Amino acid sequence: MSSYNQKWTLAILPLAVLLTACGQQGGAAKGAMPPLPVSVIKMAEADVPVSNEFVGQAVGSREVEVRARVSGILQKRAYTEGSSVKAGDLLFQLDAAPYQAAVEQAEAALKLQEAALIRAQQDHDRVLPLFKENAVSQKDRDDAVAALASAKASVAAARAALKSAQINLGYTRVTAPISGVTSAETRSEGSLVQPGDAGLLTRISQLDPIYVKFSFSDNDVLRNQKLAAAGKLRQPEGGRYTVALKLPDGSTYGREGRINFSDRVIDPATGTSAARASFANPEGSVRAGQFVRVELKGAVRLNALVVPQKAVLTSQQGKMVWVVGKDNVVEARPLQISDSAHNGFIVESGLKAGDLVITDNLIKLRPGAKVAPKAVAANLDASAPTAAKS
Repeated sequence: MSSYNQKWTLAILPLAVLLTACGQQGGAAKGAMPPLPVSVIKMAEADVPVSNEFVGQAVGSREVEVRARVSGILQKRAYTEGSSVKAGDLLFQLDAAPYQAAVEQAEAALKLQEAALIRAQQDHDRVLPLFKENAVSQKDRDDAVAALASAKASVAAARAALKSAQINLGYTRVTAPISGVTSAETRSEGSLVQPGDAGLLTRISQLDPIYVKFSFSDNDVLRNQKLAAAGKLRQPEGGRYTVALKLPDGSTYGREGRINFSDRVIDPATGTSAARASFANPEGSVRAGQFVRVELKGAVRLNALVVPQKAVLTSQQGKMVWVVGKDNVVEARPLQISDSAHNGFIVESGLKAGDLVITDNLIKLRPGAKVAPKAVAANLDASAPTAAKS
């Protein structure tokens, strides 16, 4: 027996001695204990679908801050806080009277300039024929042409001023820029609001589709790269993972998503890369701000060994299993496991194909004990996906 296995044997001997002491006292006079009947499973290699879970947070696919674009007194809130709104719906009404007056003033200024244009056009049309007959001077002709051009420019400027006044008047009606769910108002009726940061009125989140932000560690990426290079992992073509969502109550969301963003830069503060998945959310059952679990599916561990979860024990030295050795003698086998599998774990080291792993009566076993293995069961169902929690 190697020094490593001796270490494991010494670590579990006290437990085995305590559990069997009473039985030995009563059975010493009757002879050796009969072999303990146990169930075993034979390790066999198989391709196992794997998945990885990450903690994520749902956010709106579009997050918009609704702000005032002109200053004024907030007269009315036209929506119910927390309700859904459609793009173009009225949210707030500012005092429009000053802006209506500015529009009327701009309309009057435009009419004045249009009248001046008519007069300039008439002078121009009168002077040019006279100039052709040498009845007026070159200066008179140039003045008429310049006056007409100036009048046209003044009309254009007046029209632009009117349009600007009309736009400002329209801004007194604060409407929803997108469809989504509103937050609480930040300014109440009667408040004086200003454009910019001071003009924040509410927020709108578009929840269909819903985005889920999560991050994966640099170690995860390197580990998958090494497994793939060693021929132990097959990743989905083009990195097109299927994404499942687990809600806070543990249930699985009924729609699958797709990754629509994966950062190629590692955040030096956390050692992780940011990623984002998109999910259809027509009923709004996933809400912005919820903490969820993101499960990436599509990768396959090749020629993997899966040990049953019920067969794995935990000691001070780590994970271990009981294995039936030569002449049906029990031995402890330390394990290194990685991803969780369907009712088990993927074994990285400690077992090989053909090993017989004991799955019951574990608490009654001790190193060197003889057992009577029951019918050997088949290996675990490799068709079910695995899940490695992060």
